[in-house]
Parts: sequence; C-alpha cells; structure tokens
Amino acid sequence: MAHMALYRAWRPQTFQDMVGQQHIVQTLQNAIREDRLSHAYLFSGPRGTGKTTAAKILAKAVNCERGPAPEPCNECDACRRITSGAVMDVVEIDAASNRGVEEIRDIRDKVMYAPTEVRRKVYIIDEVHMLTTEAFNALLKTLEEPPAHVMFVLATTEPHRLPPTIISRCQRFEFRRVSLAEQTARLREISGEEQIEIEEDALAYIARLSDGGMRDAVSLLDQISSFTGGRVSLSDAVEATGGLPAEQFARLAAAVRDGDAGAVLREVDEMMRAGKSADKCLEQLMHYFRDLLLAQLAPEAADSSGRVADPSALAEMAGGFRRERLFAIVDLLNRYQTEMKYAAHPQTMFEIALLKLISASDTDAPPDAGQTRAGAAEGGASGADVQRLQQQVAALERRLGELARGGAAASGAGSPGGSGSAAGGSAGGRGGPSSARGGAAGSGGGPAKTLRPRLKLEPFLAAKGTPPALQAMGKWPQALQRIKEERVTVHAWLVDGEPVSYADETVLVAFRNSIHRETTEKPANRQVIEGVLSAVYGKPTQLATLLQKEWQEAVAAGGPGGAEAGEELTLVPEGEGEPAREPLVEEALRLFGEELVVIKDD
Repeated sequence: MAHMALYRAWRPQTFQDMVGQQHIVQTLQNAIREDRLSHAYLFSGPRGTGKTTAAKILAKAVNCERGPAPEPCNECDACRRITSGAVMDVVEIDAASNRGVEEIRDIRDKVMYAPTEVRRKVYIIDEVHMLTTEAFNALLKTLEEPPAHVMFVLATTEPHRLPPTIISRCQRFEFRRVSLAEQTARLREISGEEQIEIEEDALAYIARLSDGGMRDAVSLLDQISSFTGGRVSLSDAVEATGGLPAEQFARLAAAVRDGDAGAVLREVDEMMRAGKSADKCLEQLMHYFRDLLLAQLAPEAADSSGRVADPSALAEMAGGFRRERLFAIVDLLNRYQTEMKYAAHPQTMFEIALLKLISASDTDAPPDAGQTRAGAAEGGASGADVQRLQQQVAALERRLGELARGGAAASGAGSPGGSGSAAGGSAGGRGGPSSARGGAAGSGGGPAKTLRPRLKLEPFLAAKGTPPALQAMGKWPQALQRIKEERVTVHAWLVDGEPVSYADETVLVAFRNSIHRETTEKPANRQVIEGVLSAVYGKPTQLATLLQKEWQEAVAAGGPGGAEAGEELTLVPEGEGEPAREPLVEEALRLFGEELVVIKDD
C-alpha cells in the first residue's frame, strides 16, 4: 500500500476504530440501539480528534441497510456509497467557504423533501463557527424543529463562537485530545501493518508532536516514513519534521542558565545554517522550557510533559533553574513569539530574545524571592513581614524626598509681602507630592496656578548612555505592554513619550506634546505607571517627565556642566510671564507654527 495514502487508508470506518473517544462512541451507540437519536448534534474539540469522521460513521450507522445498527457494516451499498460521498441525501458542507445566508436558506428549503436514496437525510456542517450571524438566524428554526427524516451534525473547533441559541438546540459532545499512550499504540499498529520499521523513541516523538490529534500523528508517520524509505529512527523523525534534537535544546538551555552569550549565538547560527525556521525554533524552545517547568511542578505527570523532549531527560536540567525564572522565561518567549509574526528579521528577534534571557539576573526576579531570603537572614522574621516593611521604608523615603523638595520650592515661591511665602511653605510641608503637582493658591485669593516641578537634570545627563541606563530603558517596551494590559487609556497618553535616561531609580521620559505629559502626570495615572515600573524593574521605581525640547536644550547646553543641569528642583507657576493658552491652541501652534498667514482672493 502506498504510504502517501496512509491517512485515507487508516481513517476510521466504524466507531470501534476511533481512538480515545470511547465516552462519545458508547453514548451514540446506545442512542442508536434504543432508537433515541437526536435531531441535531454538536461535535466540538481540537483539530484531528475525529469530529467529522464520527459524523460520517453516524450517517452510515443510521442508514445502513442492515440497521440502524450500533456499527455500520461497510459492506452494503448504502455504507459504501456514503463512504465515497456518492449519496445525495448525506450532505457535507464546509462552512468556511459556504458561510452565507443563501447557502443556509437552500438547506432550509430542501429539508422538507423526503430522502430518495437512504433512510434519513444527514447534513454535516464542518467548521460551523464560520457561519455569519444571518446564516445562524436562518438555521435556527430548522434546527429546532426539523422533519423526522432529517439529522444535523455540526462540527467545530471553536464552540465559544456559536450563538447560545444554536448550542441549546443540539446535543453537544466534546471530543478530547488523544493520550500519548493511545496514540503510540495506534501508530505502532499502523507501522506493523504497513511494514514500517520504526524506533519506539520515534513513535513517542511523533505522538508528542501531534499534540493530541490522531489525524496529525498518522500524517506525520506518513511523511516521515516516505522521507526515510520505511526505516525510521528518532533522528530521522526530528530531521523530517524540521524539529531540533533534544541535545540541542539541552545545550541551549544550559547556555541560558550559565549566561553564556557566545554559546547561545553559536547554537542559533547552527540552527539557521541547518535551514531551521527562527519562529519555529522559538516556539519549540518555549515548549521545552514549559516542559522544564512541569518537570519541577509535577514530575509525576509524565503524560502532560515532554512535548518536544523525553520527560526522563528533563529532571536534571530543570534542577538548574529557579521556578520564578522559568515562569519569566516562558512569559518572555511567548511575548517575542507574538512580535515575531510581524518582524522583518525573525532571526534577529530570536537572538535578541535569547540574549535578553541571558541578561536577566537576580534583580529581575519577583520581589518575593529576594525578600524571602532577606527575611531568613534577619533571623525569625517572616518573608511577608520583611516585604511589608521594605515597601513601607521605600514609600517613606520617596515621601521624604518629595516633601523636602516641595518645602524648598514653596519657601521661594511666595509673594513679595511674605504672606504668600508662609502659605506656600505650609502647603509644601503638609501636601507633599500632591501639593507639588496640584498647584497652590495665590496670595491675593485669585485663581490657582498650576505648579510644575523643574527637574535637576544633572544625574540624568551623567547617566545618559551608561550600561545601567541602557539596560533599564531596554525594559520600556515590556512596561508599556503591561500598562496597556492594565489600563489602555494611560498607555494611549504615555506612548507619546520616550525614555531618555535612568538615574536614582527614576525613569526620565521626554514627551513631544505638553498635553500628553500633563495627563500622564495626573496622580491616578502616575500611580498606575509607577506600579508597573516597580514590578518590571523589581524595585520601587519612579517616573519623571519633561518635554523633548527641554531635554534637547539641556543636552546641547553641554551635558552635566550645562545651565539646565545645575538648576535645583523648583516649582515654577505654569505660564509665568506669558498669557495662558488653551490646550487646543497649544496643539495648533505645535502643528502649524506661530506665523500668521492671510490668504486674499484677487
């Protein structure tokens, strides 16, 4: 028998041939035996688990000339013709390409006619979730009260996309993934019948790679046996499927564990020279680290682990990683896999992802790890107590710094008569950062002016371009992504700015637009941003902002020795010395300039 027809030859023809779906098979057979068939069924589950195959077997069982019977005979004229697709009363529709309301209306019009060739009309609608809303509406009434001679079988991999009104009118069967043991046994049986010599390790590799889909497993066996000429080893299976050997995974994981950038780049270069796909390699590497994580958390769950590697070889490697770091590695690889879909240079993205894994140090670990160690060292204090105390100390230090700066600023911002000075000092002493950002009332009881802090830029100019600053700014995209997940409105304002420096556990962000900067500085928005920054950087981190033109002027003024750099942090009333402008006017001036142009018609 030709290997290229392997899947068609071994496609199940009876319920007994189906692998891993015994609960569904038993229910359907009992319904046929007791003449309690439903008018509509919904088969849902992962791809390649037998949904459409079960629908065809059901159509043969109810229309078998020797039945209805729990198993079709596959010998009568009706069974043979249904198998070949030659019976007009058994209609298989691909909803992915026939998803409109007209196709469903055609079905609705034809169901009223009695079958002409077999006992019952059976409509099998594959990928039913692809139907349009109008098509579902047209199907509803027919699905609820079809004629007695009609049966509907709906198959889908995404049942959550079906309207509840459709699901409620069907008997639903959930097809499950086939276990590794059942897949391996079935593949061994097929190999024996087809006279394919294959190693047990290769069978296990094919079963793991198919991810619970029996159809994919048989197709992979067909592909690999054709590639090797009938004698299949594990290395042949890995080569034919474009995968990576388990030893290469181990070498790459060891290089990440030891922080060896040279070894990582050599492994990547070897993969690319072997013709591997960067995105496929990253996906398999993510599954490998997932297997390492499972080997730590659930070593007894052998069936759930080892998707791309032998579970027995994972235990030793898993011992070299902390659990928190494995979580971080899987999370980072997953993020880069998403970004790689749109990358112009996938290999570069793959290399950056691995180098970023190497650059991760203990400071990138979640705060609870370091704080637990600190608690143990302090003798008797629990990790939770130490964590709470450290957070309180960090908050107090930040508050004291802001109060000190606010008090100094308020003392110099008063009116010539002195009464405003006293009021400002009181506000600065009590209000802390809220007073500094929120503004203060004037001495004459007039309208309040917004007070904006002017930064002392010397630390940021000195740190500009240093490795710690570059490493800190390299985490900015990750911070932006987390801010977007937490509050998309804050992300929309913050994305206008870009980080320009990092010093004293503070990220300096330069904005093109003053409106975006002011909105970002609002206390509620700042709290969200600084919370995410502290989580990403693994320590309390603050946000400082300025306009890009201010940063460019400071850099052009000569770096740390420039005029802007030497200024202390002061509170300057916004709009001092110039009339206040509306935000829309500010935006118009930024876009079109201040020059007035008059156009006259001749």
